[in-house]
Amino acid sequence: MLPRTGMVLAAGRGERLRPITDTLPKPLVEIAGKPLIDHAIDRLVEAGVERVVVNVHHLAARMIEHLAARTAPEIVISRETGDHALETGGAVVHAASLIGPEPFYLVNGDSFWLNGKMSALRRLAAAWDADRFDAVMLLQRTVTAVGYEGNYGDWMLDQLGTPRRRREREVAPYFYAGLQLITPKAFEDSPPGAFSVSVIFDRLAASGRLGALIHDGEWYHVSTPDGLALVKERLERRRTMR
Repeated sequence: MLPRTGMVLAAGRGERLRPITDTLPKPLVEIAGKPLIDHAIDRLVEAGVERVVVNVHHLAARMIEHLAARTAPEIVISRETGDHALETGGAVVHAASLIGPEPFYLVNGDSFWLNGKMSALRRLAAAWDADRFDAVMLLQRTVTAVGYEGNYGDWMLDQLGTPRRRREREVAPYFYAGLQLITPKAFEDSPPGAFSVSVIFDRLAASGRLGALIHDGEWYHVSTPDGLALVKERLERRRTMR
């Protein structure tokens, strides 16, 4: 199963990256020669995606102007109004009519990763089993992530690769890497308004409908100006980008 639709989450304010994000949406921050969101969209295109929904809120006009300059793939804007963005889960519910009924890739607009031997998105597609899963998420090892600032991780995997949320006082080796393949029906009966996609993860994990893969490439996190400088410095050392 090769999804033809993806959604890139690009509405957040990027508070911790201020003052950069006072005048620039975080997904437009440049890494390795182009904005984060273009890296994400280009990865989706490489994985066979033909249509990308992008939600916008903070500095929406700036984001829309940037995306209008792209010639491929088809870009569809989901504009969020009001004082606050709808967060990651609420954004999907708001854009449901634009996404359609088929499973789709959901990617954080500020995620930056390098593939391993195979595209991370295509690995998610290869792992997809509609009889078993409503979502398959990509997990990243805490110890190898550049710029990761968490102390305890988020997810554990059992011997069969089934994920569960870290319990209190546990240290988990993985966290959500900002990429997943998910079916729209996972969002049925979701709470109204703004909510995190973590609500969906917990619901699916409880019912055994959540799958997970461990990322086999590199993953970089941009959260603060210092973190941005660290990521750029690390990437400048590399000779190739995959």
